[in-house]
Amino acid sequence: MEPPETTPSAQPHAPVVGRVTHHSIELHWDPARTAKRQGPQGQWTQFSIEEEDPRTHTYGAIYMGYATRHVVEGLQPRTLYRFRLKVTSPAGESAHSPAVSVSTAREPLSSEHLHRAVNVNDEELLLRILRGGTVKVDVPNRLGFTALMVAAQKGYTRLVKILISYGTDVNLRNGSGKDSLMLACYAGHLDVVKCLRRHGASWKARDLGGCTALHWAADGGHCHVIKWMLQDGCEVDTMDAGSGWTPLMRVSAVSGSQRVASLLIEAGADVNVKDKDGKTPLMVAVLNNHEELVQLLLDKGADANVRNEFGKGILDMARVFDRQNMVSLLEERRNRQEPRRSLSLLPAGRTPSVAVELEKESLRL
Repeated sequence: MEPPETTPSAQPHAPVVGRVTHHSIELHWDPARTAKRQGPQGQWTQFSIEEEDPRTHTYGAIYMGYATRHVVEGLQPRTLYRFRLKVTSPAGESAHSPAVSVSTAREPLSSEHLHRAVNVNDEELLLRILRGGTVKVDVPNRLGFTALMVAAQKGYTRLVKILISYGTDVNLRNGSGKDSLMLACYAGHLDVVKCLRRHGASWKARDLGGCTALHWAADGGHCHVIKWMLQDGCEVDTMDAGSGWTPLMRVSAVSGSQRVASLLIEAGADVNVKDKDGKTPLMVAVLNNHEELVQLLLDKGADANVRNEFGKGILDMARVFDRQNMVSLLEERRNRQEPRRSLSLLPAGRTPSVAVELEKESLRL
């Protein structure tokens, strides 16, 4: 015996909730309990799923058809929704079911949440993600940085320790070859640097340009970090792979910091080292107009008479590049030194006044 056809005057049953995710809700209904399907489709009972607008408490159709199942997608996580079923007979008469309320699920934790937690220094969220075990600790973000790299760069020491305790690889590198240690050294986060070193980060690692952590620390200019690095055994005169620059050369080219240069020189940096083009730190400092650094290098024994592969000395370079302050400084230093050299060559019995006269004659020549 066939079930009696439901008429619009009989209220249909509410839709049944099926699978629910963080962004979708499945709804289905039993046609045997709502209407028969006989003859051409145009004579079938039509169904509509209507969703309530929480602001106006009015309903709008989100599905119309003859199916007995519909999945509502594109929903927000952990949000309450209300739906009802509308049944329309072939004659055009309709009736609504009671509303059904259902909440979407919590959004599953992903790598995006991992990096979001590190970016905002959210220790609680980070621990919840790592304890869940569904997200790999070393998954990179869209820039190729691991969570450890980001935490190291930002100086979040507690997050660094948490990530290490969950097995992160301290020696992984980003797209330019920088590891977490290099990023921490450049940013000046000594506590992070010490932590990474305790857990296996190496001073010998190089980025794609052949630079070490000390090169990047020199660029960052954080003296307290550089001092500790040198005390920890970091090699002071390592050359990069591109120009053959040591950290001291980088200081001469980039920051011109006297304080950083002094630390490197005290640790044994060679003030007369030459790069692949034959330039010394003094030459590079002159070209970059770092006047105080030029004075320091000269005081520490930099050779003012050295020439590059084209036979040009530092005074020539200063003139070619119109570094007038450098020209004045170098000429003054040279004039101060030449009388001393003349005095050292003075024969026995000559007086200092005679030596001065000899010096004047040499200058005229």
